[in-house]
Amino acid sequence: MDFFEVKDGRMHAEGVALARIADEVGTPVYVYSAGTLRRHARVFHEALSGLDRPLVAFAVKANPNVAVLKLLGQEGFGADVVSEGEMRRALAAGIAPERIVFSGVGKTDGEMRAALEAGILQLNVESEGELRRLSAVAAACGTTAEIAIRVNPDVDAGTLAKISTGKAENKFGVPLDRVEALYAEAAALPGIRPIGVAAHIGSQLFDLAPLEAAYAKLGALVGRLRSAGQVVSRVDLGGGLGIPYDPKLPLPPSPADYGAMVERVTKGWDVRLMFEPGRLIAGNAGVLLARVVTVKTGATRSFVVLDAAMNDLIRPTLYGVYHDIRAVEPRAGEMVATVVGPVCETGDMFAEGRTITPVEEGDLVCLMTAGAYGATMAGTYNSRPLVPEVLVDGDRYSVIRARQTIEELVGADLVPEWL
Repeated sequence: MDFFEVKDGRMHAEGVALARIADEVGTPVYVYSAGTLRRHARVFHEALSGLDRPLVAFAVKANPNVAVLKLLGQEGFGADVVSEGEMRRALAAGIAPERIVFSGVGKTDGEMRAALEAGILQLNVESEGELRRLSAVAAACGTTAEIAIRVNPDVDAGTLAKISTGKAENKFGVPLDRVEALYAEAAALPGIRPIGVAAHIGSQLFDLAPLEAAYAKLGALVGRLRSAGQVVSRVDLGGGLGIPYDPKLPLPPSPADYGAMVERVTKGWDVRLMFEPGRLIAGNAGVLLARVVTVKTGATRSFVVLDAAMNDLIRPTLYGVYHDIRAVEPRAGEMVATVVGPVCETGDMFAEGRTITPVEEGDLVCLMTAGAYGATMAGTYNSRPLVPEVLVDGDRYSVIRARQTIEELVGADLVPEWL
């Protein structure tokens, strides 16, 4: 559920008309609903209410805006980060270090040092080399790093290949058959305290079976580690539960279904469980608001050209995925159009041959379900400035990231004196 609704013929974000935001902030612009973020956070917490002290760490990569992170921190969320930049954003948002988990397959020594100096809860180690480098960094800092070893359970998540992370051929985690030896090595290394294991098999999952299969492997691993005399007090179950992008498709499993499965599968583990939802919390809480530049009739199809482009929302181009497209002031009837942006790439396409309500030049449209992996993946291709982000809360809104100016974009280039 989200709080983007048509009222009196115009779409609103909560109590604010999107046309007002377009007039006052300009387009393209990302618009987030605080009410939707809060609701999703609370529904997820409620789904885990049968567990003992779960830590829910929002996957910052999904939406790293500090205002969004602050709101979720106020809802009791921690942060799952994969870079020093994401960690700094979480800290700037007021999320306590002891609620931050540092994941990622390629942590640098500098990032490890920064994480240790910040006093974060845990680093999820993804390889033998990373473990040994972390030991050296921690010893040099005179501290001890609490770690979980990320396991690659070789489970096919059944999702898009580019966001599947738990198969043997994926770059993430330590192969299951090598974890016990690495855990024992970690226990013997200076500056390292192994406290658990972690797994994350992919994103946008519509089936709980792959998650249950991965969790069953983790549970068996926990038993073997304890039988070998190792301490296991935390298990990070990752994230990945899917959300609806296409309203015509069946709904994914609910958080309540997921929570019930977790409670059943992990019964008797005697660990603190950790979770890393991102898209599930932020995806439906945001839209990309754009204006129609022109409607163009080509030789074989009609094109609706928006002022938003693939550099603003790359998911359709990168993954070939669906985003619902809605008129802010819908008219009766329908039209079939290919919805594109102005970037000089044929791949700059949001929808091909899509049936939508009729739109004309100057109309506003929303690309729905854009609150996750939208603004955070944006770039400046074709020298197009980064678009702003707005947070709506009830009948008020605030710009939470200003539109980049062309002067700022060009001014970042440095010309050598010898040219």
